[in-house]
Amino acid sequence: MPPTATTPLGSRDKLFAAAAAEFAAHGFAGANVDRIARAAAVNKAMIYYHFESKAKLYRQILCDMFHAVGERVRIVAGSDGTPEDKIRGFVEAIASEAEARPHFPPIWFREVAEGGTHVDEEVARDLSGIVQMLAGIIQEGVGAGRFQPVNPMLVHGGIIAPVMMFFASKGLRERLDQSGARIPHLERQQVVEHIQRVTLGVLEGKLS
Repeated sequence: MPPTATTPLGSRDKLFAAAAAEFAAHGFAGANVDRIARAAAVNKAMIYYHFESKAKLYRQILCDMFHAVGERVRIVAGSDGTPEDKIRGFVEAIASEAEARPHFPPIWFREVAEGGTHVDEEVARDLSGIVQMLAGIIQEGVGAGRFQPVNPMLVHGGIIAPVMMFFASKGLRERLDQSGARIPHLERQQVVEHIQRVTLGVLEGKLS
């Protein structure tokens, strides 16, 4: 897990935070281990001590996000809530973990654009597990007569894309606001509730 604002930073945590910012700004190919070490104020050798390689450091950042989402979604899926409550919880879980990791949305957009070049078996397994849990929630709703059968990958994409876009575009929205552009302001909860309504509308057959 990434360090919180109240957690003292060790060299590993410092490197993780510095690398997350570096990968978000430059992507995997453009990220520089010397800059990461300088930003973390540690010797570059510590990168290889803690993570073995730049690639493994990058994958650790991906795994951190997907492990966290998977743990939260597992709790949601196993709860006594209705299928509708679980869908709302699924959306909230992804939004909360993305919000806690402002580096992740731009990293993930780059990774998607590059065809998932750095997605290894562990990351793929975590992603698959999250989609499978969503599929289980959808099937539960179908069995209860509340949802229509919908491909879970379509539902997952309809959740992930706007969540990631909202958090990744924070800087752009701020620049537009400073420029005087007449762009309606968006709050985090507005976005989450909108995605929840749209997702449920699709699953309930109210939207096609």
